[in-house]
Amino acid sequence: MNKKSTIYVAGGQSGLVGMALVRILKNNGYNNIIVKSRKELNLFDQNDVEHFFQHEKPEYVFLAAAKVGGIWANKTKKAEFIFENLQIQNNIIYSAWKNKAKKLIFLGSSCIYPKLAKQPIKEEYFMTGPLEETNDAYAVAKIAGIKMCQSFNQQYKTNFISVMPTNLYGPNDNFDLNDSHVLPAMIRKFHDAKIRGDEKVVLWGDGTPRREFLYVDDMADACVFLMETYNSSEIINIGCGEDQTIKNLAKLVGKIVGFKGEIAWDSTKPNGTPKKQLDVKKLFRLGWKPRVPLEDGIQKEYQWFLDNVAKKQI
Repeated sequence: MNKKSTIYVAGGQSGLVGMALVRILKNNGYNNIIVKSRKELNLFDQNDVEHFFQHEKPEYVFLAAAKVGGIWANKTKKAEFIFENLQIQNNIIYSAWKNKAKKLIFLGSSCIYPKLAKQPIKEEYFMTGPLEETNDAYAVAKIAGIKMCQSFNQQYKTNFISVMPTNLYGPNDNFDLNDSHVLPAMIRKFHDAKIRGDEKVVLWGDGTPRREFLYVDDMADACVFLMETYNSSEIINIGCGEDQTIKNLAKLVGKIVGFKGEIAWDSTKPNGTPKKQLDVKKLFRLGWKPRVPLEDGIQKEYQWFLDNVAKKQI
C-alpha cells in the first residue's frame, strides 16, 4: 500500500474491529479510506456489493464485517451466524477478485481451531480436530472464508491473506448482555452491580477456562502491518502470547470497575473451550509486537463505556 491507495474497510463505520482499522490507517497516514453504512451498502446483496466494487475500485480490502457474539448468541443463533457470515464474505471476496483488487485481508477467528487443540495453538493445527460445539457454525463460516481466499489465490493468483485474531476488546465493543463477549459482559455486569449496590455478581461457568485478550487497536495495527508485509496463503495468528483464567480476569475487571462485592460462578452455564491461547511466534518473527497491556486496555475500555454507554442510561 501507499498513502494514496484506495482502501475499503468492510465494517469500518460500525463495529469493534472496523472502526479500529480506520483509526489506525488514518494514524499511519492513509486517508483514501472508503467506509459504508448498512443503509449505503447491503453486504448481503451480491449485486449491491458488485456495483460498489465496480464503481469505487478499491485497491486494498480489509474484510472486517461479520456477525459476531458471545457463547450464548453463538449457541442459540447458529443459522444466523453461518448464513450471514457466508453471505458477507462470499460477496466481498468474489467482487474483490472480479474487480482486480490488489490485496485483501480476511479476518477469521481463533474458533476455527479444534476444541482440544494443543496449547498454544499453532497455525498448522487448523482443521486437525473437532470444533467447539457452542460456536461451530460461526467457525465453519470462517473456515469457508479462509478456504475461499486460498482457492482464489491458487486458481487466479490473487493476494488474499487470512489472519486469526484472538479475543478482542476495546472502544465500540458490544456491551449488550444478550450477545456480548466475555470481557465487555463483565464490565457491564460489574458496573451495573456497583451502581445498584449489589453484594454479588454471578458469572457464567466455573471460571477455570483460560483466554487470551488483545486490545483492538493492537489488532488493527497488526492487520495494517500484515497488509503491508505479508503475502502468503498460509493463515497467521494475531495475539499477545499471554493468557489468564476467566476467574483472574473477573477479579481484574472488578477492581478496575470498582465493584467491592462477591463474585459467584454459575457452573450450570457453559465454559466453552477449556483453554485458547494462540502461538504468535510467526507474527512476532515478522517484527510486530502488541503495545497495550491488558490492565491498561481494560481501563481504556471501561472509560469508553462510561463515556458512551453508561451516560445514555442516566
